[in-house]
Amino acid sequence: MSVLRRKIVAEFVGTAFLVMAVVGSGVMASRLSPNDVGLQLLENSIATGAALVALILALQPVSASFNPVVTLVERALGILDTPTTLALIAAQFAGGLAGTVIANLMFGLDAVTLSTHERAGTGLWLGEIIATVGLFLVIFGTVRSGRAERVAFAVGGYITAAYWFTSSTSFANPAVTVARTITDTFAGIAPASAPAFILAQLLGGAAGFFLIRALYPAIPVLAAAALAAPAAPAPAVATADRKVLS
Repeated sequence: MSVLRRKIVAEFVGTAFLVMAVVGSGVMASRLSPNDVGLQLLENSIATGAALVALILALQPVSASFNPVVTLVERALGILDTPTTLALIAAQFAGGLAGTVIANLMFGLDAVTLSTHERAGTGLWLGEIIATVGLFLVIFGTVRSGRAERVAFAVGGYITAAYWFTSSTSFANPAVTVARTITDTFAGIAPASAPAFILAQLLGGAAGFFLIRALYPAIPVLAAAALAAPAAPAPAVATADRKVLS
């Protein structure tokens, strides 16, 4: 299998499992704790954060963005080329939708049911911007400071926390947002609410991009490779670690 196909499969599978974790744990939480919304959110956030850590650790050597805005910023930073970017984004959206369908079926629900959970208002949109800026700071700050091996724990911890400190409960991902429109469960979002969330995520991604460029003006090649591509062969390490990509 070619490198690009491996990346596509990794992004599809990773995003599918991420959405299964979000939607499935939301359904389980609402069934186990039907009268306590706070406990439902706690259960949902812990499951999502833990799944993120595991999925990034497993798939990072191939590709582990699971997020179209992250992939777009990787393109802007020169980590990915345009055809790869478009292919990975398509895989993320497809994987997210597949993950929702599987989660619905696992819990005996219809494969596709449009959500009736409306999420709108300036406070929620601001929450999505803040959640996405923070996510980018955590991902690219960790990578660009030469600690790519810790990004899984940083992202999992941040998303778990952001469920609680942002008004929107931190979707911060267009593929996940679209996927959550087809489940009328705890984790769902009404289709009419999704476009504003996605716009807020794009704005947050743009702000995060400029913040990262300001704080970390150069990125080690090996750190970029660790985030977006299979690891380089060992003999290349001695020379590659002295190069930077700005």
